[in-house]
Amino acid sequence: MSDLMLNSEVNWQARVAHAFSRAAPRYDVLATAQRHIGEMLWDSLPPHAFNVLDMGCGTGFWTQRLAERYPQARVTGLDIAPGMLDQARQRYGESIHWQPGDAAALPFGKHAFDLVFSNLAVQWCRDIGAVMEELYRVLKPGGQAHITTLLPGTLEEIAFAWQRPEALLQTPDRASVERAIGESGLTIARQAATVERFYYPDLKAVMASIKGVGAQIARPQASLSRNDIAAAQARFEKLRQPEGLPVSYHCLTLQLEKSP
Repeated sequence: MSDLMLNSEVNWQARVAHAFSRAAPRYDVLATAQRHIGEMLWDSLPPHAFNVLDMGCGTGFWTQRLAERYPQARVTGLDIAPGMLDQARQRYGESIHWQPGDAAALPFGKHAFDLVFSNLAVQWCRDIGAVMEELYRVLKPGGQAHITTLLPGTLEEIAFAWQRPEALLQTPDRASVERAIGESGLTIARQAATVERFYYPDLKAVMASIKGVGAQIARPQASLSRNDIAAAQARFEKLRQPEGLPVSYHCLTLQLEKSP
């Protein structure tokens, strides 16, 4: 990797970490969409696990639930954002191991976990291939990874309202994810692609839901005039449904396995 590419990657990681650290105090209040999507993983989890990693744990909501589900397990929550880990420690204490780190360069040895859980985290990683290779490395033979991630088209209504294509998250498409999994040595035991829509009363509520979970990283820093906001409101109103203003999340749910 060239110095220019390395610097770009480090800068991206720093921006993501900063955005989510800043969002941490309000994350749990505003992360209703993320909570709903995470439930897609819950019923398919194995009955037993002994070393569990919540990769991209945020404020620890799912990490704590994993600790309750697997009371005999050593549970680790990993996140790139120090602010998220600070919130997790304050809420759930030190019985869970809280670890700063990057999903594309996991700070663990080989065969460290028999279960990895990750809800809406890996879409923030630029190199999905590196993430899958790291999952293969840290999983024990016979281990499983249960993941939700986002696909292209997520937040399309916001991109339309603001007339900013860059408001769309730059996520790998499904074929790229499948290719990365295959090249890593992991196998796909189960997968499903769905579109989950959430509804909000007005533009302010929409933007709070996005900013509150750190997703403003996908848009450039820019000041907005009253005219900009009024124009965005008018465009978004064209999309209004009886339930409210829609925001779409294109989700890919994966159950991956490492051969015994």
